[in-house]
Amino acid sequence: MKKSSSVVLFNDKQIRRIWDDEAELWYFSIIDIIGILTASPRPRKYWHALKTRLKREGSELSLKVGQLKMKSPDGKQYMTDVMNTEMILRLIQSIPSPRAEPFKLWLAKVGYARIEETEDPEAAFNRAIKTYLQKGYSEEWVSQRLKSIIVRKELTDEWRARGVKEGLEYAILTDEIMKAWSDKSVKVYKRFKRLKKESLRDNMTNLELVLNMLAEVSTTTISKKQRPKNFVENKSMARKGGLVARQARLAIEKQTGESVIDASKLSDGLQSKDDELAARQAWIDSLPTRKATAQEKRASRKSMRDVELGNYTLIKAGDEKALNKMLGIDE
Repeated sequence: MKKSSSVVLFNDKQIRRIWDDEAELWYFSIIDIIGILTASPRPRKYWHALKTRLKREGSELSLKVGQLKMKSPDGKQYMTDVMNTEMILRLIQSIPSPRAEPFKLWLAKVGYARIEETEDPEAAFNRAIKTYLQKGYSEEWVSQRLKSIIVRKELTDEWRARGVKEGLEYAILTDEIMKAWSDKSVKVYKRFKRLKKESLRDNMTNLELVLNMLAEVSTTTISKKQRPKNFVENKSMARKGGLVARQARLAIEKQTGESVIDASKLSDGLQSKDDELAARQAWIDSLPTRKATAQEKRASRKSMRDVELGNYTLIKAGDEKALNKMLGIDE
C-alpha cells in the first residue's frame, strides 16, 4: 500500500495528511483539525475528551479512528490518530465550537441540495453547469461533459437491466472500457494526469471526453443488441465497446502524429470565475496569526466542558470554500 505525506494550510495553520494510493483516500491528522476548529491550546486533550464521549455514546465514529505515522514538529515520526475525509466531515458535526459552525452549515446546505435534486433531477444539471462555469471551464467543454453524464446514465441503466451490481461490478466494467480504448486502466490514467481525488472525466480534454463517450455509447448499443446474460458476458460487451473508440483514437493519432491521451491536469489551467468565493477566501487567508487572548482561552476551556457534557451549539454561518481547501476536496 503506497502512501505519500503532505501538509495543507488552513488559516495559516498546518494540517498533516497522508494519501493512500491503493484506497485513493486522504487521511488527516485529527489533532491538527481539532486544534484549528476549536482554538484549543491543548487539542490532544480536547480530542481525548471528545473521543471518550463518542465511545460512551456508542458512536460509530469512535470505531473509525486509524493510526498512521506522521512527522511531528520535532522532526520525528509518531503514530497519530487519523480519519479519512468522510469521517472528518462527520467528526466536525460533533465539535461544539463556534469555529466548527460554518462547516456544519455547509454540510446542511449540501445535504438539503441533494434532497432537492432527488425530487427535481433538473436541479442537479443546473448545479453542475453553474459549478463547472464557476471553476472556469469553457461552455463548449461543459456541454460535452453534460452529454457524457447522460451517456453514462444510459450505460448504467443498461447494466442494471442486465443484472450488473452497482459498485464494484460497475467499477470493473468501467475499467474494462477505459483500458480497451485508452490502453490505460482508470487508476493508471489518473496517475498519468497526476490526479488523486479529482474526477478523471473533469480533467479530460474535449477529445478525450468524446472518445470516452463513444466507448460507453458503443457498449450500451452492443449490450442491447447481444443481451448479455451474466457478468462475464457484460465484461465482453464492455471491451467490445471500448475497442470501437480505440479504433477512432488510433485513426486520429495516425492523422495528427500526436497522442490523444493528454497528460495535462485540465483543472490546473482553469481560472475561477466565482469572484465572491475568491474574495471570501482572500479575506480568510488574510486573517492575522496571533496568540489566543485570555477570553478565547476561557471560551476554549468552556468548549472542552461542552464536549464532556454534550452541550452542542446551533449552526450559524458557512464557508464551503474554506472547508474544501482544508480537506483537499476540490484540488
